[in-house]
Amino acid sequence: MTESGRKGGSGAGLGDGARAASGDGTRMASSDGTRAVPGGSTRAVPGDGTRAVLRDGTRVAPGDDIRAVLGDGTRVVRVGLPEPVKHEPTLPGPVFAAHFHLPGDPTGGYAYGRDENPTWTHLERAIGELEAPDAGSDVETLVFASGMAAISAVLFSQLRAGDAVVLPDDGYQVLPLVREQLTAYGIEVRTAPTGDDAQLDVLDGARLLWIETPSNPGLDVCDVRRLAEAAHARGVLVAVDNTLATPLGQRPLELGADFAVASGTKMLTGHGDILLGYVACRDAELTASVRRWRKIVGAIPGPMEAWLAHRSLATLQLRADRQNANALVLAQALRERTEVAGLRYPGLPDDPSHKVAARQMRRFGCVLSFTLSSRERAERFLESLRLVDDATSFGGLRSTAERRGRWGGDAVPEGFIRFSAGAEDPDDLVADVLRALDESAEAAD
Repeated sequence: MTESGRKGGSGAGLGDGARAASGDGTRMASSDGTRAVPGGSTRAVPGDGTRAVLRDGTRVAPGDDIRAVLGDGTRVVRVGLPEPVKHEPTLPGPVFAAHFHLPGDPTGGYAYGRDENPTWTHLERAIGELEAPDAGSDVETLVFASGMAAISAVLFSQLRAGDAVVLPDDGYQVLPLVREQLTAYGIEVRTAPTGDDAQLDVLDGARLLWIETPSNPGLDVCDVRRLAEAAHARGVLVAVDNTLATPLGQRPLELGADFAVASGTKMLTGHGDILLGYVACRDAELTASVRRWRKIVGAIPGPMEAWLAHRSLATLQLRADRQNANALVLAQALRERTEVAGLRYPGLPDDPSHKVAARQMRRFGCVLSFTLSSRERAERFLESLRLVDDATSFGGLRSTAERRGRWGGDAVPEGFIRFSAGAEDPDDLVADVLRALDESAEAAD
């Protein structure tokens, strides 16, 4: 591992409390009361001795980088935007090009659509700033055609025959298929549960540790900082699947990970209408190897998907706050129902994962899970819902739920429900779920 990779994991912890970015909607105000709007350069407003004054009283000198002190609401509506140009749109439209004008030597700029695209560039800069706002240009982000394309890019660019990788045994249901392929390539695959930091027990001699926290669909949480420090002490790279948390809920690079990986299909974009994935990394050599893999396999997003994703980022904080709040309210209501077993939501104070989650997460996510008595009861419950779609995936504006066991890839009971809270009015959502529980129980009588 390069020295820059080590430094990438040494940032201040999310729970330090000293970070000025903790408040949503933080603004910059100059001494004359005008508002400073961060543009592409995210620099403080210049002037004759004028200094930007943040809400907490912190002063930012002209020319200082303000990204680290912006609130989430400010950051998401500005990230990745180009410098303003008169008569040009704030967010340029998608660039549809397989090739670009390229006279002379092919150096610099855009050449071929499988390698780079201006629309990707804006999105990659935006996601990088969300994943590591303190790091500035040190973080590089690569976008992919899907979350699995991003996951595969990290795994298959970093691992060779004879290497060992540590995966969670309770993670995303496609990971068992990945395990089969890795094994076929002569890579040793070790697995352990997410909870209780159990992956620590199988780290020795590994090349890469893959963390998924909170885990999908069981919602166990592990201590990313502890695992990353232990892994790096053994010379092991660390990748964290940050899909469920999003960068507004958790920043793996600040917790010590080498890679932050996620599916942008879920809450990051939030509308359930695009497939997207990304990898963010501080280390230039590691990033280059992932970029090379993307070039080889061509797992690239379309420019329209990239543009839609960037457009959707502007509402991420609004969506995340509403959906997280709805998930907590619903979890609290379900806790009172005797027919609900195995309720999990990291935001509940009595959840087994809450203590660890509270140290490293800024938001606890929109997903909760619980178990009903049987497959039949779970299916009746889902059929009784009126405001919740029976659909897979999660993180969308509209609430979804599914009987997760129907796919056959998760070690969960037949009556296990994964529920993704949307942005509906909380009273309406809770009422619909409780009514569906009542109706599904009555059908059994």
